Amino acid sequence: MIVTASDPIAATTVEDNPSETLALRLRAYLETLAIRGLPIAYREVAKGLQLLPPNTIHQVTEALEQTMAEDAAANRPFIAAMVISKWRDGLPAPGFFDCAARLGRFAGDATGLEARAFHAAELDAVLALWELPGDATESE
Repeated sequence: MIVTASDPIAATTVEDNPSETLALRLRAYLETLAIRGLPIAYREVAKGLQLLPPNTIHQVTEALEQTMAEDAAANRPFIAAMVISKWRDGLPAPGFFDCAARLGRFAGDATGLEARAFHAAELDAVLALWELPGDATESE
């Protein structure tokens, strides 16, 4: 299931740095979706954050790359794994894998099985990190 845009996150401002402001807003938005366990498409992120043209998807991808750098530095799973492409059968765009490779966390083909396995592991780790207590299903 892919979530559709709903209430945008209130703007968090970082003086004189709009890209950092967008990355903070994006992170907060994705955290709320991670709690619910719902990935989201790039275009829906742009709508949810009420980004204005031109280049709304590019704005999203730049902010995603910033969150990935922050997550790598903090040794956290990439919250950017929450954002997927409708055209890539549930995988993020190739830029996600390129950025992960630059950050030393992925080595492989962005279109192959390695990419699918890497994304699944990152997404599972993000969802586990943001899972609410009591939401886990216990196996017997």
